[in-house]
Amino acid sequence: MDAIILAAGLGTRLRPHTLTTPKPLLKVQGRPILDWIIGALPPQVTRLVVVTHYLAEQVDAYLAGQTRIRDWKTVRQEVPRGTGDALKVCKPHISSDRLFVLNGDDLYGAADLANLAEKPAGIIAQPVNAPRKFGILFPKQEDKSLLDHLVEKPDMDGPALANIGAYVFPRSVFDIDLPLSKRNEYEITDAVDTLAKAGPFHIVESTFWLPIGTEEAWNAAQQADLSKAKR
Repeated sequence: MDAIILAAGLGTRLRPHTLTTPKPLLKVQGRPILDWIIGALPPQVTRLVVVTHYLAEQVDAYLAGQTRIRDWKTVRQEVPRGTGDALKVCKPHISSDRLFVLNGDDLYGAADLANLAEKPAGIIAQPVNAPRKFGILFPKQEDKSLLDHLVEKPDMDGPALANIGAYVFPRSVFDIDLPLSKRNEYEITDAVDTLAKAGPFHIVESTFWLPIGTEEAWNAAQQADLSKAKR
């Protein structure tokens, strides 16, 4: 399988640290976030495509020096227009029938990614108690292991399953005509919704997820137990 890692963001919530270092290369316990992600990928992944934009040359240099996946390339997202656009620019560089797509600023459980790799199409979900802050997954009534649809930051309370930005897509995801969102961007979640309506789209519940969205989260990650992020 090919894997796409979305690493084009500006990391504005982690400034001033990201003024000189792209967020995916900030270190957690001595290793760049991107290195943790690549290290957690299942053995089915043999090729890597990394979408870059901000301080892209640093990501290129890191990839040239790492030895985890030797078959890799970077693709520039010249104008950041959302995660859906970042996915689309990778189309000419993907050769596998299924592909991983992961956010480039979160740490994922290796066992969860291995579980996801077994699905023809799917998404990893994290149980949360504050659904208004997340994209929320709504399972099918007749089979809770399959996705019915996804809603961004719904007006609801109570426990729910949140999208954490880890997907397996069939190659046909590139054929979906994504609409412009209210943010004037193309959203990868619209592709998820379309695929869920077309056929089985599996939900894998997370056993480990560590988002590095703020300086507080980044600092906390330095002391966290990251054993589940290792393969």
